[in-house]
Amino acid sequence: MTAELVRGQNHPLSQSRLEIRISAGAPVVAVAALGDENGRIHGVEWVAHPGTPTQPGLEVSRQAAADHRLAVDLDAMTDAVHRVSVLLALPAPGGGPGPSRFGAVAAPFVAVTGLDGSEIASYTITGLEAESAVTALELYRRQGAWKVRAVGQGYAGGLADLLTDQGLPEAVQLAGTINEAVARGLARSVQAPPPRPADGDRSRQPAAPAVGPDQGGTAPQGAPGPVPPSYGGQPAGGPGQTGPQPAYGGAGGVDPSATAGGPINYSHPGRRNSAPPPPPPTAPPAQPGQPAQPVAGDATGWSMEERLYNQVWGMFEDLARTTAAYRSAVDFAESRMDKELEQALSDPRSRIGGQGDVAREAARARHAQLVDQAREVLDRDLAQLVAEAGVVEPALPPAFARWDNPAWHAYRVPMEIPMAVRLGDLRLPEADRIRIPMLLRLPLERGLWIDSGRADSLDGSFTDPHDMRRLAMETAVAHAARLLAVYPAGEFTVHVIDPAGSGAQSLAPLTRTGVLAAPPAQGAAGVTKVLGRLTQRVDLVQMALRGGAPDALPPGFDTSQQLLIVNDFPHGFDDRAVNQLRYLADEGPSVGVHLMMVADREESAAYGPLLDPLWRSLLRLTPVPDDHLADPWVGHAWTYEPPLVPPGSQVLTQVLTQVAAARRSWDK
Repeated sequence: MTAELVRGQNHPLSQSRLEIRISAGAPVVAVAALGDENGRIHGVEWVAHPGTPTQPGLEVSRQAAADHRLAVDLDAMTDAVHRVSVLLALPAPGGGPGPSRFGAVAAPFVAVTGLDGSEIASYTITGLEAESAVTALELYRRQGAWKVRAVGQGYAGGLADLLTDQGLPEAVQLAGTINEAVARGLARSVQAPPPRPADGDRSRQPAAPAVGPDQGGTAPQGAPGPVPPSYGGQPAGGPGQTGPQPAYGGAGGVDPSATAGGPINYSHPGRRNSAPPPPPPTAPPAQPGQPAQPVAGDATGWSMEERLYNQVWGMFEDLARTTAAYRSAVDFAESRMDKELEQALSDPRSRIGGQGDVAREAARARHAQLVDQAREVLDRDLAQLVAEAGVVEPALPPAFARWDNPAWHAYRVPMEIPMAVRLGDLRLPEADRIRIPMLLRLPLERGLWIDSGRADSLDGSFTDPHDMRRLAMETAVAHAARLLAVYPAGEFTVHVIDPAGSGAQSLAPLTRTGVLAAPPAQGAAGVTKVLGRLTQRVDLVQMALRGGAPDALPPGFDTSQQLLIVNDFPHGFDDRAVNQLRYLADEGPSVGVHLMMVADREESAAYGPLLDPLWRSLLRLTPVPDDHLADPWVGHAWTYEPPLVPPGSQVLTQVLTQVAAARRSWDK
């Protein structure tokens, strides 16, 4: 039976190999510190953190995540260790967007479990406000036995103050090292999914028929909340936004036109006046003993696009969690077999005659049985996900679909900005037959980096560096073409910097169809001109927004979203151009200027750590399959596959031709 602890309460631990599971409403950093009998940390080598995730008997997550699993082996602790403290912290402000205090997120939940998943003790850390770091709980040794104590001690000064209070002399330096490692991890993480349902239920449920707020109902659970509008386009939530829309006159909903004696509007400003969407599709009745047949669009949402978006994220989360359960079960089976073999070898009686062989065979048989049971459960879940993917993929709109989807053959330039765009596919080694679409919310919140420096693939094959650069540029063109295709005419503009002209062949679909704002800029002069123009645009929009006068921009000012593709960086860039590029990466997304780098990081190594913030601010993608991305739940290393156009297909040219024609009509 699980012991639900309150602050200061302790509970005995009957097992030595444990998992500590952490759930929070936002990405948090998990750190484990070893202490002596007085709780003092003797050095940085006594701390397991994302930069050094393993220590004797400890393993923590390598990134910030909303869910963590920490592995603890108390038998592997040295005699000098008497305490294991589990520390949680919010990522430093420089590590990406997010809350800066625990009072702004859901109360973290920490559970100590056995390797079989059974909970031993749990603790919900309540009462936090301005704190950005907290000692969640501690495992401590008392008279030869281990116990767990709920602590809940928070620190407003973050990790540095927490580690200082634990007696670590290098607390400030170690906190900086941890924040640096977290920033690198955030640069490789997949964008977080929509908020979970308010009731905390993490399982996916079929959507109920939608009921509009004007009919006494509420917005469906799991739908995205209100998102602030972005500059020069639709609200960030896209057409599926479910939050209340802004209304003049405050909460009273008074129409400003009523001041001249007209009628007063007493309706609630957040009430929907439009009819609710049609109910989601329902699956046919399942056969007795069989799972329900999956249906495309049966998730929550106010439109089919939003339902499909939420359904894809649900598939992503389901695959992450079922794979995590399988891996945990296999780890438990292996640790149990090792322990049984160790016990058999430690007994002299079992080492004589055939008793030892019998014990070893029995241990291996139990291991195989546990692994087979875990694989059976995984295969059952994967079969359901394969069936769901089979009905969801054909139903996706062009913004979510692969380039070989028939939806592109019926493509028309849209009138509204979609919720998200597909940047490729994600898969795990245990489920190689399942591809989960990687959807990124629009408008973009961070730039993209197509890494042209990786020369070997997961299957061991070698790719020539020249071919890698060509593949990277083709991948960038495919991404840019999709962004152009999913935006309404005139609301997305693409600029290209190609100093040496090495990307001319790959850029042909963009240049021949005429969708670029101008021919690709070449040479140092071209680099300076384009960067200067976009930097000035960012400055003008920022001044207008800060001054509360967004309508005071110069006549003819292009208010569309801007994308700058940079090839062969740092060729053609001087120090001033590098600083302008960093400025665009940091300040551009908030005012509609986005960056897409096609570069090999090693070629810019001469700049040293100056460019580290630039690379961390961008979402790294690759032109060949690579397992560098992590999910926001359990931190699996997902294999990313780029969205390349099928060989010989003309779909890219056909789509861009329609985009160019719509733009010419718009300009008239």
